[in-house]
Amino acid sequence: MTIVPVTSADLDAAEVSWFAALCSDDYEYLGVPDGRLRSSWDHCSGIVKKAETMGFRNILCPSSYQVGQDTLSFVAGCAPITDRINLLAAIRCGEMQPIMLARTVATLDHMLKGRLTLNVISSDFPGEVAESSFRYKRSHEVVQILRQAWTRDTIDHDGEVYQFKGVPTDPARPYQQNGGPLLYFGGYSPDALELCGAQCDVYLMWPEPKEQLAQRMRDAHARAQAHGRTLDYGLRVHMIVRDTEAEAREYAEHLVSKLDDEYGKLIRERAHDSISLGVAHQARARELADKFGYSEPGLWTGVGRARSGCGAALVGSTDQILSKIEEYQKMGIRAFIFSGYPHMDEADHFGTKVMPHLKTCSLPQAYGRVPASTPATPLGIGERR
Repeated sequence: MTIVPVTSADLDAAEVSWFAALCSDDYEYLGVPDGRLRSSWDHCSGIVKKAETMGFRNILCPSSYQVGQDTLSFVAGCAPITDRINLLAAIRCGEMQPIMLARTVATLDHMLKGRLTLNVISSDFPGEVAESSFRYKRSHEVVQILRQAWTRDTIDHDGEVYQFKGVPTDPARPYQQNGGPLLYFGGYSPDALELCGAQCDVYLMWPEPKEQLAQRMRDAHARAQAHGRTLDYGLRVHMIVRDTEAEAREYAEHLVSKLDDEYGKLIRERAHDSISLGVAHQARARELADKFGYSEPGLWTGVGRARSGCGAALVGSTDQILSKIEEYQKMGIRAFIFSGYPHMDEADHFGTKVMPHLKTCSLPQAYGRVPASTPATPLGIGERR
């Protein structure tokens, strides 16, 4: 049986998060733009407030230059209209001078009273085509500088991309005093895994069959272990839950019933991550799926026909969805970022049908940032800790 690392003793609790759809990624029918659902402050902040009402612990606020809104400005606007939910802000490393980014993040963290988490991204910028190794080197240095800004009196960094000496950190001290906001990260290349293992806290994966997810976790664990660190693990996946499996599968077909595949291809290709290794793995999963688009029971790849990045959904009844989540938890996955189309409606479906049956938590702030005193305990799929 496949063995995967486990880092947390609290496996019966999970961080269950939703998605703010900032990047013009909200539809009633996939690939059919709808003015009611376009990316706007009113619509997307409404999703955040709905997610908080339904009990979600965090919400991913994505980043894209070509479509949508500025992520950090949006998160700042959400501070006075929310009380409990964490905000997971995507930051594109190198997009802002890193010391200024540290100050911006610290300001946001104070506005949110410590409810800020960060999703570290290493993609190209508009007008830029950079080598993958350079992008990850740049991100590695940015995170190193952020850590110094959040934990030391001065920033002293002599890298290939950035050089700073003796820069005071007073303006960049965050509300969260134990190392700053939690860092979430997703990537599959060796350079990506090295960045995550050395610097980040939560390794995020896109949906694939469980055996492949287990291998991703082993790979990330090995890199973290080489640095004397441990990670938590997360899954970003879409969600279609209904009272019966037949209703859920019917709704999945409804979502793509008006999709023009050529237009779907244009949607995928406009994203800056469209040529990434992770996107290639999502495309491969669609190719290997059955004639209905399922790569394994309950995992439907049809969403990826009209979006780059996360390209599959869990589809099923309430009991089936709960069973899938439990299977993932048994693997050691402890953070979930769900979404659905349209996002307000599906937050309501999931919030009323599934959330009452889940024990939820927020991930501990500084978990895994210092060398572990004992090695992570391996757990096999199908076992319970």
